[in-house]
Amino acid sequence: MKSVLISPVSAPLHGRASPPGSKSITNRALLLAALARGQSRLSGALKSDDTARMAQALIAMGVGVEEPDATTFVVESDGRLKAPAAPLFLGNAGTATRFLTAAVALAEGTVVVDGDAHMRRRPIAPLVEALRTLGVAIAAPTGCPPVTVRGQGGIDGGQVQIDAGLSSQYVSALLMLAPCGRGPIEVALKGARAGVIGARGYVDLTLAAMQAFGAEGEAIGDGAWRAAPTGYRAANLKIEPDASAATYLWAAERLTGGAIDLGVAAFTQPDAMAHGVIQSFPHMPAVIDGSQMQDAVPTLAVLAAFNAAPVRFTGIANLRVKECDRIHALSAELSRIRPGLGVEDGDDLVVASDPALAGQTLPARIETYSDHRIAMSFALAGLKIGGIAILDPDCVGKTWPGYWETLRSLGVGLTFAD
Repeated sequence: MKSVLISPVSAPLHGRASPPGSKSITNRALLLAALARGQSRLSGALKSDDTARMAQALIAMGVGVEEPDATTFVVESDGRLKAPAAPLFLGNAGTATRFLTAAVALAEGTVVVDGDAHMRRRPIAPLVEALRTLGVAIAAPTGCPPVTVRGQGGIDGGQVQIDAGLSSQYVSALLMLAPCGRGPIEVALKGARAGVIGARGYVDLTLAAMQAFGAEGEAIGDGAWRAAPTGYRAANLKIEPDASAATYLWAAERLTGGAIDLGVAAFTQPDAMAHGVIQSFPHMPAVIDGSQMQDAVPTLAVLAAFNAAPVRFTGIANLRVKECDRIHALSAELSRIRPGLGVEDGDDLVVASDPALAGQTLPARIETYSDHRIAMSFALAGLKIGGIAILDPDCVGKTWPGYWETLRSLGVGLTFAD
């Protein structure tokens, strides 16, 4: 299998490195531009496997998507989605799969939303049940993709409850659909986990994107939201850099004692909360609640391996249904570096930190489980430990195709092998 060997750095990392555009905002903006009548221009956008999947699916449904340069999408639409001639194959793109599962209810005809073997293990039943409540003819026999939707060209308004304990993307999918309804739609959390939602800040990100395209959506209480049937208007949107990607650069800076200029004044994405935790290194909190910055947890866990004292990560049960079971992957690969370095304790992850790891040579071939975040986070370990090789390095293309080149530009030595 292809791999990349990371050479430990002998000096602090200094320089400028720009994270790519936000995946979360790019995929929201692509969909909303497709639901708007007219031409929208999305600049600063992410071009990666995940966003390509979304763009290709929209093209298959009759939307015009052009890419005039490396960071821009121009979307031309009549505001309607047409049933595609074939199933929409979305790989392991979770945002695209969940958002489109809701949006294709607006098409007239049958639409199948499908993905790869990993996506076919990622739960979608709560979203399916919620859409059924709104009158959508939808089926997902396994509770995971593939999902078959028999679109009727629109949806009625109404109230819907959903268990979003597994993913805030279920709520975001419903909210982005809602302005295209025939009446107002209210979405509320339900069940034993009512009020519990992973990464709530991403729902706020969704509302902001909706408002940028002329929709009216708002929170109407703790765990409830309302959207009016306004439809969407075409818009030009500047997309901010990806905060989840920024965490790797923040951690590399802190781990090596360097200074990396990201050229970003501020982020609106929830994972930006990780910056304060990273700045506390090597005295990170003994307990870190990762529930509201889930995609930053792999970065924080690898950084914690070098912390002055052990760190327990809580509130991360949702990581078991990401691109892989990230709790297991982090535990297993940390322990591949040194037995017992990472331990699963229920749905918590405990990292048995040891600053003395830095400077050692501990050969380890890190399995990445086809998960971009496992690959990018464990590259950080290679900055301080000799012998760290990352398998399947190309998996970073899911969200940051230029990751390895960015590390190289900062002075990190990389040796690729087939």
